[in-house]
Amino acid sequence: MVSLHRTIRNMRRVGLREWWRQMQYIGDAKSGVLVGKDQFGNRYYENMNAEEEVPGRQRWVDFAQHEYHASQVPPEWHSWISHIRKDPPTNDSVIKNMTPPWQTPWVENLTGTRGAFKTYNTAAPKINAWEPKTISRGA
Repeated sequence: MVSLHRTIRNMRRVGLREWWRQMQYIGDAKSGVLVGKDQFGNRYYENMNAEEEVPGRQRWVDFAQHEYHASQVPPEWHSWISHIRKDPPTNDSVIKNMTPPWQTPWVENLTGTRGAFKTYNTAAPKINAWEPKTISRGA
């Protein structure tokens, strides 16, 4: 629950600069323990104190990029943020041991950008546009 007392307490803990950044990005003043960092540079935090955080909102991500969206969170961190897994991927032995060697690195969803996937069609079109044939007039 957001209150003036909680906001001031968290502002003292994280500092004025970080507090201002949190207010601009997530709209809430939070303080917690840094749990880990992913390959994109996103930082993941947790605060398990029930008096300070609303249940279900004690884990959060601090995105590295200014233009952020949910597809920038890798699946293993998404399962931790969503409370599907108890331990973060940095401490979870199952995730560390179960990553197959053929798995490609995680990339964000690039739909709507220049990097979006576009198919290349090699089949001839079934419908062709009409192109009128012009004949020059004889004199």
